[in-house]
Amino acid sequence: MAYADQYRHPADLPSRLPLFPLRGAILLPGSTLPLNIFEPRYLEMVEDVMSGARMLGLVQPAGSDDDESPPGKSVPLRRIGGAGRVTSYQELDDGRLAIAVTGISRFEIVGEAESGRAYRTATVSYDRFAGDLTRGLGEELVDRPRLIGALRMYLDEHNLKTDWSVIDRAPSEFLVNALCVMSPYGPEEKQALLEAKDLKTRAEVLVALAEMESATRGGSGGTLQ
Repeated sequence: MAYADQYRHPADLPSRLPLFPLRGAILLPGSTLPLNIFEPRYLEMVEDVMSGARMLGLVQPAGSDDDESPPGKSVPLRRIGGAGRVTSYQELDDGRLAIAVTGISRFEIVGEAESGRAYRTATVSYDRFAGDLTRGLGEELVDRPRLIGALRMYLDEHNLKTDWSVIDRAPSEFLVNALCVMSPYGPEEKQALLEAKDLKTRAEVLVALAEMESATRGGSGGTLQ
């Protein structure tokens, strides 16, 4: 990803980010999350993002409220989120925007900032997650056979298919982070994956979740891409 080369140190990233609170969604380095944007506040946010640094912060709301993206600016947020760059942008006929956001680094919210806009903005720090900017860091420590084994078991038990040639070629960092982002787990499990201290730990948490969930979750078949 050529665009990622410009982000080598925490100082290369914006210290203020527009925030997209979204329950059950996380963003990790190198992973890509597609989003349909339709609320006026987030349409405004994306337009502002596209005219600026093209960066936004994805963060989960705190608490047990069921709202996917709570209204207003008073709902508490998790302190750790994922910063990403808008790498795909499409205007749809019905006024929605279809975008894709690719993860660059995790961040910690230092405090919210008043922007005068309808969406929330925060001052953030990337210092705890400086390693996110070094591609492939810790890949050699990932137990890849166990990771692949857990994935294969999950797919088999839920009658899902994937392109194993793509899986075999994928770097371990990309594979772990992409699987975490697309995994079907709940907000607490997702946050645990996001906050894992390093790639090895994240892979271990992901495998443990897969080994527990694959025996209990039902599946209707399909294809994992």
